[in-house]
Amino acid sequence: MPSAVAAAEARRSARAGIAWMVFATLLFVTQDAVARVLVKSFPVAEVAWARFAVHFAIAAVLLGLRSPRLMVSARPGLQLVRSGLLLSVTLLSTTALGILPFVDLAAIVNVTPVLVTLLSIPMLGEKVGWRRGMAVAAGFAGAMLIVGPASGMFQWAVLLPLASATAYAFYQIVTRQLQASDPTMTTFFYTSSVGTLVCSAALPFVWVTPDLVSAALMALLGSLGAFSHFCMIRAFTAAPAATVAPFNYTTLVWAALCAVVLFGEVPAATTIAGALMIVASGVYIVYREQRRVRVGA
Repeated sequence: MPSAVAAAEARRSARAGIAWMVFATLLFVTQDAVARVLVKSFPVAEVAWARFAVHFAIAAVLLGLRSPRLMVSARPGLQLVRSGLLLSVTLLSTTALGILPFVDLAAIVNVTPVLVTLLSIPMLGEKVGWRRGMAVAAGFAGAMLIVGPASGMFQWAVLLPLASATAYAFYQIVTRQLQASDPTMTTFFYTSSVGTLVCSAALPFVWVTPDLVSAALMALLGSLGAFSHFCMIRAFTAAPAATVAPFNYTTLVWAALCAVVLFGEVPAATTIAGALMIVASGVYIVYREQRRVRVGA
């Protein structure tokens, strides 16, 4: 009887984790859509500042009300490195949003789990067998399928999401390293710290005064950034990573809908094929990781 209760609770937790992850991906894509609108009229640094400053303010208020002690990190240096990596991700992807098709960008950035697997070998000391190695190769092949047919105007621009995916992979690796030393909410607080400081320093040199609508969009952008990370934290708290991680690929569903409905872009056949290869490789990597942990091999 207790085992049946535990199994039912595990299923409820899994459903909750999946729901949080799907909602997080919707918020991430909505955030990108808002950033794409803003970057047409405002400098990238100003758009990034809005994203980080509002996030930082929300995190500071939440922790100030709940427990100011959570603002103190056991590894502040590593927290700042992680926050700096997120700044790189944001600047690269925001720049790319003004150049590349919406779905192409989302698909290429989703190669991140493949890169995390590759980087886990030197940085986390993990072993990657030939099966996961083949999945890594398939993920890269999918990304190259999307990148390959790009026109001459886009050939240099596709480096932006690839660089963003690489920075985000390092970001996730560092996040794993911090799990043993800092509470989740401490990491949430530090997430936007470097971005807020750096973009605030750059703001006087690039500032364009927004009207009321643009200011509201900037506030929305920062709020989406904060709550999307909060939802992802809840997802990984409610259920094991192997359960919720594959649902990160719902990003591509939301991105395709936004591309068609908001921007009038229809994904190319090569983009769809490449995205499917990236998704298949990522899901298989998660499956192999789950199996490795379960059998200890």
